[in-house]
Amino acid sequence: MTTATTPIPTTELSLDEIRLGELELWLRPDREGIFAKLRAEAPVSFHAEPVPPPELTFPQGPGFWALTRFDDVIQASRDADTFHSAPGTNIGDIPAEIAEWLGSMINLDAPRHTRLRLIVNRGFTPRQVAKIEESVREQAREIVDGVAERGQCDFVQDIAAALPLQIICDMMGIPRADTKRLFELTNMILGVGDPEYVQTLEQLMAAGMELFQYGLALGEDRLQEPRDDITSALMHAEVEDENGERHQLTTSELGSFFLLLVVAGNETTRNAISHGLLALTQNPEQRGIWMNDFEGVAPTAVEEIVRWATPVIHFRRTATRDVMVGEQEIKAGEKVVLFYNSANRDERQFEDPFRFDVTRKPNEHVGFGAGGPHFCLGANLARREIKVMFDELFRRLPDIHASGDPAMLQSNFIHGIKRLPCEWTEVRGG
Repeated sequence: MTTATTPIPTTELSLDEIRLGELELWLRPDREGIFAKLRAEAPVSFHAEPVPPPELTFPQGPGFWALTRFDDVIQASRDADTFHSAPGTNIGDIPAEIAEWLGSMINLDAPRHTRLRLIVNRGFTPRQVAKIEESVREQAREIVDGVAERGQCDFVQDIAAALPLQIICDMMGIPRADTKRLFELTNMILGVGDPEYVQTLEQLMAAGMELFQYGLALGEDRLQEPRDDITSALMHAEVEDENGERHQLTTSELGSFFLLLVVAGNETTRNAISHGLLALTQNPEQRGIWMNDFEGVAPTAVEEIVRWATPVIHFRRTATRDVMVGEQEIKAGEKVVLFYNSANRDERQFEDPFRFDVTRKPNEHVGFGAGGPHFCLGANLARREIKVMFDELFRRLPDIHASGDPAMLQSNFIHGIKRLPCEWTEVRGG
């Protein structure tokens, strides 16, 4: 890599003062500097887990190894035999009462993960994907039409969140009347650590259970009365395992997958789109480059938005054997946390990583995961949604821009924007 022209952020904290398990650290303005220091001086470092609030009944976890360099994150992602997703992908161990119904694919390993993923892939046939792509354009136009005459709005709720959530609901055959409640529930589930959304474990469990039960009922309905939607395709798809046995999704598995799809598919794409507008506002020359050649620049611009945003900050794995990562030995049974946000700013991988560049090439970021069996199932749909949303915005509201500071989600898991004021003066025809 050549020498960066954009300064690498710094921090005044010493290595001993960097405690990634503490939420307070994630509220600091020098967070990028903290990770730059770790990449340079302690790329694989051990951290204590946060002490659970007194109202929670489970103990403090044993701590975790943090991987902050690109190559180490890639190693752990692609060696699924050594780095397991079970028993969970959150830093803290999930309480048994939650894990019982939250057995989604991201917390599983082969062969069960392989079987479920094969079934789920059957729901994303070329015909289904073609239908979805048509819907993305229609929904984006409808969203812009709905706000165009207002001149200003909350970009997150009125534009960025509206598109992916509605697409998922259309895919799954969910009535429009239910989308507002699903939006509220996803905020609760991924808002852990932010008192605006979640104050107690009971609230979190209630939100997760409500989504799970919704998916369960949806699956049972489509088993009895199939329709032309992905839920029906999933419930009636069969795959053959390595022993020649045929499998279908159970309604319980559909409930867990529904929870994953609604939460991950909505939250991550909406945050990528929100961070995209903010970055384009802060870098007007990059906005001009994209607007002057939208189709030509779109492929690299979309990837740069995902790298820049890195909506999912981390996932955890558990070592199944003693293994070396970099120069550090990790013992069997120890937790390993893959910090995608840090990997996507790694000076060893990206030229001038702290510069937002819509023409960046190459750009092998880990915003959709770092390869391996858990690579994001919805990556292509997310790319499509980001591209189409900005196409509609640039054509219809060409001077739309963030008009104030973002309200950031208090989280060490989701790089989220809760609210982002935006405004525009020019409205063009559709």
